[in-house]
Amino acid sequence: MNQEKIGNLIKELRIKSNLTQVEFAQKYNVSFQAVSKWETGKSIPDIFLLKQICKDYNISIENILDGEINKKNKKIVVVTCIIIIILLMLIIYLVMNKNNNFEFKTISTSCSNFNIYGSIAYNNNKSHLHLSNINYCGGEDNNYYVKIECTLYEQKSDVIKVLERFDYNDSSIKLEDFLKDIQFDLDDFSTNCKKYDNNTLYLEINATLENGQTTNYKVPLSLKDSCSK
Repeated sequence: MNQEKIGNLIKELRIKSNLTQVEFAQKYNVSFQAVSKWETGKSIPDIFLLKQICKDYNISIENILDGEINKKNKKIVVVTCIIIIILLMLIIYLVMNKNNNFEFKTISTSCSNFNIYGSIAYNNNKSHLHLSNINYCGGEDNNYYVKIECTLYEQKSDVIKVLERFDYNDSSIKLEDFLKDIQFDLDDFSTNCKKYDNNTLYLEINATLENGQTTNYKVPLSLKDSCSK
């Protein structure tokens, strides 16, 4: 998988549609900075956006992952969600470049204020944890914050470990606009998926207004299914 080629294809599709980066970002409900990162190969859209882009431009998921359009096959049957998920698993496998016996589990949250998409791919040697699509759904929050911290923690007994953190300390921004670009990617976090069965992971989000008032959210994370024993 070549992220630079994928970015070039996304840029080509955008330009052919006569859309600016801002307009393209608005179409897919992301920031223009996210579109810029896609087009420069620094990151790629998540699986849900890849699916929507393929649908909108009548191309297959294979085309966008290869970074080029097969002109002989422009008329393509819409790929089913199951096939897309399988292809996503294949991408993670290629990134990890290890055995072919990876298993996959979905990570979710029981917090009513947030929707989160996450997954873990693992085998006996390594694992990869991915969290994205962090959406606030606790009602309308029209506040503009001058400082936001979003931290992924692991807690075991009384020991709390910071796994990864994203900070914002700039001009005012809405919480949803900050969160839409946040992605956590952890390689080799655990050699055994059973480590996650105890729900040891959680997100903590602190959003501070200009007057210094801070809102705190603690978002527990759990596996949808138990790991293989």
